[in-house]
Formats: sequence, structure tokens, C-alpha cells
Amino acid sequence: MKTQPPARSRVLSPHLATLGAVCFTVFAWASAFVSIRSAGAAYSPGALALGRLLAASLVLVVLLLLRREGLPPRGALRGILVSGLVWFAGYTVALNWGERLVDAGTASLLVNTGPILMALLAARLLGEALPPRLMAGMAVSFVGAVVVGLSMSSGGDGTTSVLGVVLCLLAAVAYATGVVAQKPALSYGTPLQITTYSCLTGTVACLPFAGQLAAEVPKAPLSATLNMLCLGVVPTALAFTTWTFALARMPAGKLGATTYAVPAIVVLLSWILLGEVPAWLTLLGGLLCLAGVAVSRYRPRTAAAPADEEPRTGGHAGPGAGYDPSGTQASRKRQG
Repeated sequence: MKTQPPARSRVLSPHLATLGAVCFTVFAWASAFVSIRSAGAAYSPGALALGRLLAASLVLVVLLLLRREGLPPRGALRGILVSGLVWFAGYTVALNWGERLVDAGTASLLVNTGPILMALLAARLLGEALPPRLMAGMAVSFVGAVVVGLSMSSGGDGTTSVLGVVLCLLAAVAYATGVVAQKPALSYGTPLQITTYSCLTGTVACLPFAGQLAAEVPKAPLSATLNMLCLGVVPTALAFTTWTFALARMPAGKLGATTYAVPAIVVLLSWILLGEVPAWLTLLGGLLCLAGVAVSRYRPRTAAAPADEEPRTGGHAGPGAGYDPSGTQASRKRQG
């Protein structure tokens, strides 16, 4: 009799794969703030968004062809259209524009209302739970985001652009709406399919900025153009794909809470790459952001019953042993 060879163990467990996807996404999105700061000085908001999405679309289409994944099912089209128009196009343009009118600290503070909106929308539209631990962690992280935002605000003449504030709030709403729209679509298509066609939708929506992009590319320094291309490849093409991979395996509200680690990582990257030494208040806010993520992700250990413990029935415990729905065992004891 031939014995079956043991099944090959997976290189990564599903939990580790999801955790790795989340970590990559958070670090990539944090790096985007540094790249936007450089590229945004040479490119207008719409042109920067279109250049970024064109680069991302090229990479994603190549990946889609290599993996031989075709068109997404019809059930995913609604989520793809909403996500592409609202998140990929709307969020990108609004954030690029908003950061020109308000300082980076104010922009990060306003955009960080996104995960809260995401959790509320997911609870209302998708029926996701809002456990107290998640809400407590998000509250701690939001306080940290406020501290980071206030510490990084330049102050200036004490005035803030109302239009800039509105644009950053619109970016936060677009971010939350896009994620909640993507979640149901992932039950029909693969993460790569949903990301690719959402990105293509956003690219088409940004085509009216093609004239601006064509006029600004020859005048922009090489570093700004490289940063724009980097924004398309890493934080968009790759990070959005890993994000949808994780979103298919986690509740939207819980996944959104992990993005509160972004401000802390932005502070660290600005320190390392740009030489911007953070103030103590900024460091405190970053630590609060990370602490809030840890609280929202914490899972208390529960005592699990030993798997090899058999019910005490006096013999071999077959399927359903130990469960007597009709109470016949007890009646036999009374009769005996």
C-alpha cells in the first residue's frame, strides 16, 4: 500500500502573509509623504496625480498579464468604479492640492480622520463590529496624530487656508469611501484585479490633466520626476496591491487603524532621509500613534482546551460523543 507523501508546509502562514502586507503598505504610504513633498514643488496637483497613476497602471498591467488574470467579474465593477474615481483619482488630487495650501502637520492631522470615518462607514454599510478595544486604540492613535500635527505645524502668520482644510478633509472622506467600496469587490475578484482596474479607472479620470503634465515634465528637475515615478511604482502599484490583499482578509475598520502608524514612520523617514530632527513633542505623538495601533491589534489569549483530550464516556469517543440531545443516557441511568 502506497503512502501519500506529507503535504508541503507553506512558507508563510496566512497570518504572517497578512501582517507582512500590512507592514509593507504602511511603510510605503509613509514614504509617499516624503516623495510628494519633493515632486509637488515641480508638478501641479493634477499633473502629479496623473503621472503617478500612469506609472502605477503600467506596472499593474504588466503584473496582471504575467499572472494571466483577466477581467474582473461583473460583481466587482461597482466597487472598482467607486474606488477608482473617489480614492485613486479624487484622494490623490485633493491631497496634492491641499498640501500646497496648508502645512504638512495640518494636512496629516486632517487626513488622519480617515481611519475613523472608515470604521464608522464599515460598521454602517458592511455591518462590521466596533469592538471597544478598536475604538480605544483609534482614540489613542488619533491623539498622537493631533500631537504630531500640532508639533509639525509651521504656524506662519497664524492663518490657515480654508480651502486647504476642506481639500484635506475631502481627501480623508475619499480615502475612507474608497476602502469601504473595495471591500465587497474583493469577494468577487483578486486583489491584483481590483487594484489594477481601480487604478486604470483613476487614470482615465485624471486624463484632463494630460496637458499640464506634458508641459511640466520638460521643466521639472530629474529628482522630482523620479519621485513621481517612485510614487507610482511603490506606494501606488505595489502598496495598493498589498493593501487589497490584507483588506480581503481583515475587517476594513481594523485594517484602517493600522495606518495610524504612518505619521510615526513619516517622522522617522524625515529624520533619516531629509535630516529633519523631530521635536520631543513630535516623538511623543509618534509613540502615541504606535501605541494606539498596538492596542487596536491586541488579542487577549484565551485558554484553549487540549486537542487530544477525549470525553469521558468509558470507551472510544466517536463523532458527537459526549453530546446527548435527547437525554436518553440520563433516562437510562434513572431506569437502572
